[in-house]
Amino acid sequence: MSHSDGPMPDDATSFYTESSKHDSAAPAEGHTYKQAGVDIREAASLVGDIGQLVKRTQKQRQLAGAFGLFAAAYDLGAYKHPVIVTGCDGVGTKIELLLKHDLLEAAGKDLVAMNVNDVLTTGADPILFLDYVGIGRLDKDKITRCIAGMVEYLEACGCILAGGETAEMPGMVAEGVIELSGFAIGAAEKKDLIDPTTIQRGDVLVGFPSAGFHANGFSLVRRVIEAEKIELTADEYRTLLLPTRLYHVESSNLRKNVPSLRAMSHVTGGGLPENLGRLLVFGKHGAELKLPRWNNDVVQKILAHVDSKDAIHTFNMGFGWVAIVGPEDADKALACGEGAVVLGTIDGSGDVKIS
Repeated sequence: MSHSDGPMPDDATSFYTESSKHDSAAPAEGHTYKQAGVDIREAASLVGDIGQLVKRTQKQRQLAGAFGLFAAAYDLGAYKHPVIVTGCDGVGTKIELLLKHDLLEAAGKDLVAMNVNDVLTTGADPILFLDYVGIGRLDKDKITRCIAGMVEYLEACGCILAGGETAEMPGMVAEGVIELSGFAIGAAEKKDLIDPTTIQRGDVLVGFPSAGFHANGFSLVRRVIEAEKIELTADEYRTLLLPTRLYHVESSNLRKNVPSLRAMSHVTGGGLPENLGRLLVFGKHGAELKLPRWNNDVVQKILAHVDSKDAIHTFNMGFGWVAIVGPEDADKALACGEGAVVLGTIDGSGDVKIS
């Protein structure tokens, strides 16, 4: 399914739409698209390879209208006063290590989580997801494996893989490289949107564990590994490159069970100070956090060579999701996810202080 905001790029091929139209055979003296590095017939055959994967994401929700047209439609009739929420993100330079260590399914999971988690912070339900794959030369196996990872996460949170596009761009995208971008769409009842302006002094910050660095700070991680000549085993690399956690269960539990839920933060680039700062700016609030030691041996091998202050402003420091709740509901919030801990409280300092 191609995007609906205009014609596709010259070298782009929708990989969720069957097409019976191909370039007719060129005369012997003429140039062909395949000679230019783009094989549209191979791209069309990819549809059959991933068709069953796409169907898996349509069990909990259904599109309104036929699948495979130029744009996807979703019926918001189940909502009385629907509000649309959107998010866009990628995997960043982590993709280099994921490709090197043949962890393409993890790349797909990272892509979904980076986008869907952002939508979840608002209190919305993730309903639709679209992806963009840029590659120098079409590789059906690699693309299918990335999509398989996406589908596993999308199926878990009831979000439809509504469309996507692959752009085969020889000479523009380096050989062996894959570019990934994702787009998530959520919906919520207007009255159910999370309102961070309700944050008050004395509120409690509850952190939920991350799986590792998730998909942020990998330019620094790669620099440290290279500069310090850090040797990691295959198992250690798999631990280092674990996909971003999808926090749909935790966010759902918080929404259902914590009456005083003020805000939720997805801790990505900028770490805890920047991502919590987005929420606290409304009331000129601050927060004082005390972080436990990040109990991850592979992560610690990297952090041992990173400036401690810079680490706090780069990595999630072991917590990929933070909820801000009234003190009376702290215990209820802690019960919303395994490994949750109280990180600190809201104060009037205007800064996020971490010790």
